[in-house]
Order: sequence, then structure tokens, then C-alpha cells
Amino acid sequence: MVVATFSLVARDPETGDLGVAVASKFLAVGAVVPFARAGVGAIATQSYANPRFGPQGLALLEQGASPEGVLEAFRRTDPGLERRQFGLVSAKGEALTFTGAECHPWAGGLSGEGYAAQGNLLSGPEVVEAMVETFLREEGTPFPERLLLALKAGEAAGGDKRGKQSAALLVVGEGKGYGGLWDRYIDLRADDHPEPVDELFRLLSLHRLLFERPREKRPLTEEEVRWLQRVLRAQGLYAGEAHGVFDRATEEALLALVGMENLEERYGGGPEVDEATLAYLKERYPWS
Repeated sequence: MVVATFSLVARDPETGDLGVAVASKFLAVGAVVPFARAGVGAIATQSYANPRFGPQGLALLEQGASPEGVLEAFRRTDPGLERRQFGLVSAKGEALTFTGAECHPWAGGLSGEGYAAQGNLLSGPEVVEAMVETFLREEGTPFPERLLLALKAGEAAGGDKRGKQSAALLVVGEGKGYGGLWDRYIDLRADDHPEPVDELFRLLSLHRLLFERPREKRPLTEEEVRWLQRVLRAQGLYAGEAHGVFDRATEEALLALVGMENLEERYGGGPEVDEATLAYLKERYPWS
């Protein structure tokens, strides 16, 4: 399986989150290339990809192996290593990129503290260079967006010389997944799209709206409660009057509406709501 692609594997020094951003002229590249586990590391495997590199490499990192130790283990166990390419970053920020001698040109990579960028069948080395330059320059930008900006820079520099088809973004962090029950909190894919990287930006924005846990909330005004009660009644969720008092019946109906709109990560009850949730509901159910 030739997964000719360009990818960035990285660690966020502020949060310890780990992620992989990848794009390719290949159907559903996100199903093959990216692997990550919070507190352990992240890996991208490509170019005649060996998908076993993901779980095997993460297991080795978890056991305390260095990136170089992971490479040596792959060298011992995979006779096709010289056709393959991978990049990895450990939870400590140790990084390595490997390009086998038999990868289709242009192929190569760059690595440094907290990042590994690599690609094959690219227009040239400027693709990898642009990814690294952008990733380092965008320090301070939220980590998922920083990964996508680097991927976009690689695309703008030429990307996969065969064209565009798919892209993916995988980010993990301790307890940041759905319901706080696992570590995979962003796992987005554009499997077959004319502008897959741009589509990932759109999906990330939607993901933040639906699943990001708000840091600040404010009490609903009496007017907003009255509007909300009218909305809830129209949806068959509330049988009371639009009196503007946030009572238990209103709360239960709002919880039901939030569940219908997939906003349950943003609202868990009470008279306080974050601005993004409120703006979404006002647009979805026109404010009047």
C-alpha cells in the first residue's frame, strides 16, 4: 500500500498534548497514517505504510524505548523498512523521522524538539521545510490549529505532487476525550475532498462548537429565558408558560434540546450558558 503523503507529528509543550496532521492523494489517509496515545507518543507511518508501526511503536515508547530504539526494533522486525517512512514524537518531546532508501522521490524529513515532519512523492523538500517553519512560527496558536496551519503551509509549498484527496487531524490529551473518558479529543478526517485541508479547518471549527468545554458561562437574562421557553415549547419539550423564570421544567427541557443538538459537552444543567452555545441556539432557533 503506497501512502505517499506529507505529515507532521508533534507535541504541545504547554499541555503535553500529542498530535498528527496528514494529507495525501490517497483515499482516507487518516485510516492508515496517524496513531497517538496521551502520555506516550504519536506516530505517522507512510510510504508503503506498515500500519503495525503505530501500535508497536507506541507500545515500545510506553515501555521506555527511545525513538532510536523504536527505529532499531522496526529494523529488526520489518524486512521492507527501506520502502517505508515514519515520524514519531515521544511524550517527552523526543523526535525522529525516518525515510527508507527505496521511498519514491522526493522523500525526506526534518525533526527537532517536539516535532517530526516528513513526506514522500512530494514536489520537493520545500514542503517539509514549510511545515516546520510554520509550526515553529505559530507558537502560541492553539495546538490543533497550529498543526493544521503547518499542514496548509506544506500544501501551499507543493504538497503531494500527484494532487489532493484526503487529510486527517488526530490530537490526544489526558482526559480530554468525549465525556472525559478517554484521551482522543480530536479525530477528524476529510476522506475524499477537493480541498481536504480546508475541510479540516471547517470540521475543527465545528468540533470546537459542539465538543469544547466552555471556560466561562453567564446567567441567562429574563428575556433570554422567555425566548428559550417559547423555543422549547415549539419543540414539544416544555409545556409551561414563557414566564422568564428558569425553573426545573425549563432546565429539563433545555437539557433535552442540548442533547438533540449534540451540545451536551457544553451544557450540563443550570441557568448559566456559555456565549457560543447561546449564539448557536439563537441562530438555529431565531431570536425574537
